[in-house]
Amino acid sequence: MPDEDKTVAGAVIVHAGRVLMMRRSVPVGSVVWTFPSGKVEAGESPADAAVREASEETGVTVTPVSMLGERVHPVTGRRVVYVACRLVSGEARTASPREVAEVTWAGLDDVRRLVPGGVFGPVQAYLDNVLPR
Repeated sequence: MPDEDKTVAGAVIVHAGRVLMMRRSVPVGSVVWTFPSGKVEAGESPADAAVREASEETGVTVTPVSMLGERVHPVTGRRVVYVACRLVSGEARTASPREVAEVTWAGLDDVRRLVPGGVFGPVQAYLDNVLPR
Protein backbone atom coordinates (compact mmCIF):
# COMPACT_ATOMS: atom_id res chain seq x y z
CA MET A 1 0.00 0.00 0.00
CA PRO A 2 1.52 3.39 -0.92
CA ASP A 3 2.51 5.60 2.00
CA GLU A 4 -0.09 8.27 1.17
CA ASP A 5 -2.85 5.66 1.39
CA LYS A 6 -2.10 4.74 5.00
CA THR A 7 -4.66 5.51 7.64
CA VAL A 8 -3.75 8.12 10.26
CA ALA A 9 -5.05 8.00 13.84
CA GLY A 10 -5.53 11.23 15.77
CA ALA A 11 -5.65 11.27 19.59
CA VAL A 12 -8.14 13.86 20.88
CA ILE A 13 -6.95 14.14 24.50
CA VAL A 14 -9.08 16.26 26.81
CA HIS A 15 -7.90 16.98 30.35
CA ALA A 16 -8.77 19.67 32.89
CA GLY A 17 -10.94 21.59 30.46
CA ARG A 18 -8.38 21.69 27.64
CA VAL A 19 -7.40 19.60 24.60
CA LEU A 20 -3.81 18.67 23.75
CA MET A 21 -2.58 20.22 20.48
CA MET A 22 0.86 20.06 18.90
CA ARG A 23 2.62 22.18 16.33
CA ARG A 24 4.35 20.06 13.71
CA SER A 25 8.06 20.69 13.10
CA VAL A 26 7.33 20.31 9.39
CA PRO A 27 3.79 21.33 8.40
CA VAL A 28 1.84 18.99 6.13
CA GLY A 29 0.56 21.44 3.54
CA SER A 30 -1.30 24.12 5.45
CA VAL A 31 -1.71 21.85 8.49
CA VAL A 32 0.48 23.24 11.28
CA TRP A 33 -1.35 22.50 14.55
CA THR A 34 -2.87 19.04 15.02
CA PHE A 35 -3.88 16.55 17.62
CA PRO A 36 -1.14 13.99 18.33
CA SER A 37 -1.42 11.73 15.30
CA GLY A 38 0.35 9.40 12.97
CA LYS A 39 0.11 6.40 10.69
CA VAL A 40 -1.61 3.23 11.81
CA GLU A 41 0.96 0.45 11.55
CA ALA A 42 0.27 -3.02 10.15
CA GLY A 43 -1.79 -5.08 12.59
CA GLU A 44 -2.55 -2.05 14.76
CA SER A 45 -6.02 -0.64 15.42
CA PRO A 46 -6.62 3.13 15.10
CA ALA A 47 -7.19 3.27 18.88
CA ASP A 48 -3.84 1.56 19.54
CA ALA A 49 -2.12 3.89 17.06
CA ALA A 50 -3.62 6.97 18.76
CA VAL A 51 -2.29 5.76 22.14
CA ARG A 52 1.16 5.06 20.67
CA GLU A 53 1.39 8.36 18.80
CA ALA A 54 0.34 10.36 21.88
CA SER A 55 3.21 8.75 23.79
CA GLU A 56 5.80 9.05 21.01
CA GLU A 57 5.01 12.65 20.09
CA THR A 58 3.97 14.25 23.39
CA GLY A 59 5.17 11.90 26.14
CA VAL A 60 1.74 11.27 27.66
CA THR A 61 0.08 7.97 28.44
CA VAL A 62 -3.57 7.82 27.38
CA THR A 63 -6.34 5.30 27.08
CA PRO A 64 -8.87 5.33 24.23
CA VAL A 65 -12.43 6.25 25.21
CA SER A 66 -14.40 6.33 21.95
CA MET A 67 -14.12 6.70 18.21
CA LEU A 68 -15.26 10.18 17.16
CA GLY A 69 -15.37 9.58 13.42
CA GLU A 70 -13.24 9.38 10.32
CA ARG A 71 -12.78 11.27 7.08
CA VAL A 72 -10.46 11.82 4.18
CA HIS A 73 -8.56 14.91 5.33
CA PRO A 74 -9.25 17.81 2.95
CA VAL A 75 -5.61 18.98 2.97
CA THR A 76 -3.56 15.78 3.24
CA GLY A 77 -5.90 13.43 1.38
CA ARG A 78 -5.25 10.76 4.00
CA ARG A 79 -7.94 8.80 5.84
CA VAL A 80 -7.94 10.05 9.44
CA VAL A 81 -9.65 8.27 12.33
CA TYR A 82 -10.20 10.47 15.40
CA VAL A 83 -10.08 8.77 18.81
CA ALA A 84 -11.18 10.46 22.04
CA CYS A 85 -8.61 9.62 24.72
CA ARG A 86 -8.31 10.09 28.47
CA LEU A 87 -5.01 11.20 30.01
CA VAL A 88 -3.61 8.51 32.32
CA SER A 89 -0.21 9.99 33.19
CA GLY A 90 2.66 12.16 32.03
CA GLU A 91 3.40 15.80 31.36
CA ALA A 92 2.84 16.89 27.76
CA ARG A 93 6.12 17.84 26.08
CA THR A 94 7.83 17.74 22.71
CA ALA A 95 8.86 14.09 23.03
CA SER A 96 9.83 13.87 19.34
CA PRO A 97 11.43 17.20 18.33
CA ARG A 98 11.92 15.87 14.79
CA GLU A 99 8.12 15.80 14.45
CA VAL A 100 6.86 18.18 17.13
CA ALA A 101 7.95 21.80 17.61
CA GLU A 102 5.59 22.72 20.45
CA VAL A 103 2.69 21.37 22.52
CA THR A 104 -0.11 23.22 24.28
CA TRP A 105 -3.27 22.52 26.21
CA ALA A 106 -5.85 24.54 24.29
CA GLY A 107 -9.31 25.82 25.16
CA LEU A 108 -12.12 26.11 22.59
CA ASP A 109 -11.09 29.63 21.50
CA ASP A 110 -7.46 28.50 21.19
CA VAL A 111 -8.46 25.60 18.94
CA ARG A 112 -10.36 27.98 16.65
CA ARG A 113 -7.26 30.21 16.47
CA LEU A 114 -4.77 27.36 15.96
CA VAL A 115 -6.87 25.58 13.32
CA PRO A 116 -8.31 28.44 11.26
CA GLY A 117 -10.10 26.09 8.85
CA GLY A 118 -11.82 24.39 11.78
CA VAL A 119 -11.60 20.82 12.99
CA PHE A 120 -13.65 17.88 11.69
CA GLY A 121 -17.34 18.34 12.59
CA PRO A 122 -17.75 15.32 14.91
CA VAL A 123 -14.52 16.27 16.72
CA GLN A 124 -15.72 19.87 17.11
CA ALA A 125 -19.07 18.61 18.45
CA TYR A 126 -17.21 16.45 20.99
CA LEU A 127 -15.01 19.39 22.06
CA ASP A 128 -18.05 21.68 22.31
CA ASN A 129 -19.62 19.11 24.63
CA VAL A 130 -16.61 18.46 26.91
CA LEU A 131 -14.71 21.76 27.03
CA PRO A 132 -15.92 24.80 28.96
CA ARG A 133 -16.99 27.83 26.95
